[in-house]
Amino acid sequence: MRNTFGNIFTLTTFGESHGAAIGGVVDGMPAGITIDMDFIQQELNRRRPGQSSITTSRKEADQVELLSGIFEGRTTGTPIGFIVRNENQHSHDYENLRSLFRPSHADYTYFYKYGWRDHRGGGRSSARITISRCVAGALAKLALRQSGISVQAYTSQVGPIALEHDYTHYDLSLTEQNAVRCPDQEKAKAMEQLISEVKAEGDTIGGIISCVVKGCPPGLGEPEFSKLHADLGSAMLSINAVKGFEYGAGFSGVSQRGSEQNDIFGVHPSTRPTPTTKTNNSGGIQGGISNGQDIYFRVAFKPVATLLREQQTIDIDGNATTFKAQGRHDPCVLPRAVPVVEAMAAMVILDHLLLSKTVRI
Repeated sequence: MRNTFGNIFTLTTFGESHGAAIGGVVDGMPAGITIDMDFIQQELNRRRPGQSSITTSRKEADQVELLSGIFEGRTTGTPIGFIVRNENQHSHDYENLRSLFRPSHADYTYFYKYGWRDHRGGGRSSARITISRCVAGALAKLALRQSGISVQAYTSQVGPIALEHDYTHYDLSLTEQNAVRCPDQEKAKAMEQLISEVKAEGDTIGGIISCVVKGCPPGLGEPEFSKLHADLGSAMLSINAVKGFEYGAGFSGVSQRGSEQNDIFGVHPSTRPTPTTKTNNSGGIQGGISNGQDIYFRVAFKPVATLLREQQTIDIDGNATTFKAQGRHDPCVLPRAVPVVEAMAAMVILDHLLLSKTVRI
């Protein structure tokens, strides 16, 4: 199994949803970065279960312990080991899934690949594994701060309820002021109401998370393979329940002509000699390489596969049957997935920033 992400800044993860702990090892972290433990813990708190009525009711402190790579409050450049202990597993809730495959879940594919699976909470396929990504992402954000680079994600759509404009029309500092993590407070109320209704029906719903990276310098990314947008897409598609990725104008741009789509260069005294563009349909990336403009993209999440209502399925012997899931599950992953999207983006950008500083032969 490939459990390591990145090239220079890397994350290797371990753990299962109902095991003793979730953890990882971050390598390639630049030395001398001041570690803000409150910030790292806050990033985990944003992902933590039980934070509102529209998320799973599982109660976990998700307290991170940094085990190595830190001395007198700063990174040493050596591997940073960390662990987050699981404390509130209800493994018995999954006993009826021991010999069944949930529709559209990784139950079947894991069993087919390995001939054996941990049915408790999905085991390694559980979204709880994203804890490790949030810890590593928080470390990456701390490093990116020194280069003036920020990463901000938000919920832009839940079901049919969507924001009408792109990120430039909203105050993204308002994102954390509601349970859905949407910068438009009125839309957020409608989204939250919809999620509550879906939850009451024992059903689930999906949506879209948008993300913007500001302050990224031009020149990040490779011209053939490891293009910046390709690595961002790969990172996002590795997140549980993600079904789609688009950056810049994305699919909406196919209806335009080149004369409408092209980002015309301009020059501004404050950015000279780096040019600006009158539009940013390219999403800050051209030819696979960052151009210095804002990088923005969208990530589509499917509805959670585990429903608290009766479904048809098959058992491990191929027999048709029905079942109803039990336990604590998210009716919509988006509110808790916002920090995960940010974490993956931060790791990709930092990795490419470090790659750009290596000696090319």
